[in-house]
Amino acid sequence: MALTNVEFAPDMAQRARITTLLGREPRGLRAVAVADADGEPVVIRVASVVDETPFPTLYWLIGRELSLRIDRLEAAGWIARLQARVNGSESLRQSMRADHEQHKIAREGFLTDEEAQFLSKRGMRAALDQRGIGGIAEHDRIRCLHTWYAAHLVTPNTIGKLVDEVLAESEYLAPD
Repeated sequence: MALTNVEFAPDMAQRARITTLLGREPRGLRAVAVADADGEPVVIRVASVVDETPFPTLYWLIGRELSLRIDRLEAAGWIARLQARVNGSESLRQSMRADHEQHKIAREGFLTDEEAQFLSKRGMRAALDQRGIGGIAEHDRIRCLHTWYAAHLVTPNTIGKLVDEVLAESEYLAPD
């Protein structure tokens, strides 16, 4: 499946498609970040403040095929398996911490002045400043493969690369 980083604001038809893929109206939708060769949204980018609440998860994986494959990975226990690899490797933990820092810098670049002021006035900056990919506060924890992989499709990261390896090796995870 050929994927492209696109970063465009969705029109009404694309918003409707995103709603269908999510199974609900998207909250804080800012852009389609990654699309497939047919223009189908695969990853969306959302605002860092949604309904006056800090929202540290920047990217959401919404592509049906990839979401299903990641669902299958999680159901097969791959979060725990990959976490065990991370726990046994200082270099993986350091790479993850660097991934989180890079992600925080990218998220900060998308934060509007109004959002930054709102968070500062309410004393809520820490919700973004301390949380990385997928809103994770413990920077050597995986927690969710979907958020790691969504971020990976935008900017390659450590866990996304490990997921790529598992997906390439696992027949049962191939698309139906």
